Amino acid sequence: MSAPSPPAPATRPYRIAVLASGRGSNLQALIDAIAAGTLRATLSGVFSDRADAGALERARAAGIPALALAPRAFASRADFDRELFARIDAAAPDLVVCAGYMRLLDAAPVEARAGALVNIHPSLLPAFKGLHTHRRALEAGAREHGASVHFVTADLDGGPVIAQARVPVLAGDDATALGARVLAREHPLLVETVRLLAAGRIALHERRVHLDGGELAAPLQLPANNRFA
Repeated sequence: MSAPSPPAPATRPYRIAVLASGRGSNLQALIDAIAAGTLRATLSGVFSDRADAGALERARAAGIPALALAPRAFASRADFDRELFARIDAAAPDLVVCAGYMRLLDAAPVEARAGALVNIHPSLLPAFKGLHTHRRALEAGAREHGASVHFVTADLDGGPVIAQARVPVLAGDDATALGARVLAREHPLLVETVRLLAAGRIALHERRVHLDGGELAAPLQLPANNRFA
């Protein structure tokens, strides 16, 4: 898989591989959008570091190839990622989407796929990188929270941000309530960002995000109608 990935040829649909460790609700959003015809793409495979990940069951139910590899079976993270991405490359994706994938990726496969590897993170990056973002947002007294889709780099949650969705932090929120509000916006945010990528409208050049050939001064913000122009 080359990077950055060009728009898919008209002779075949844009191919997406998904990395997931958990229940797979963002994966389901992609599955549903493809089924509804609002995302012109196909899912070429779902890959996980956990055999019990709900995302794998969602993939199999939709007829999508699904595979789990056990990290403990490998001597190092680099060895695991080398085998993981060999399996991913065999599925010939144009884009790899990390959707709730909880392992850090080795720098080598990330750098080899610059511009063709994205992640969805539950915060308004660069705020609250890493885990427990909803709790940390509340502890920090944030008035606004949300989710970001960014290009993956070797830095934890540090790659160029493509798009964001924002939600208010309400009086009486706890991490569960805030997280549910963010998740409801994560799904359309991911679908819409992938739609732009599949259309060839978003690209990464010299660590900067470009839309329709021009550099973005700031991340795209998902409108209330959940649709980018």
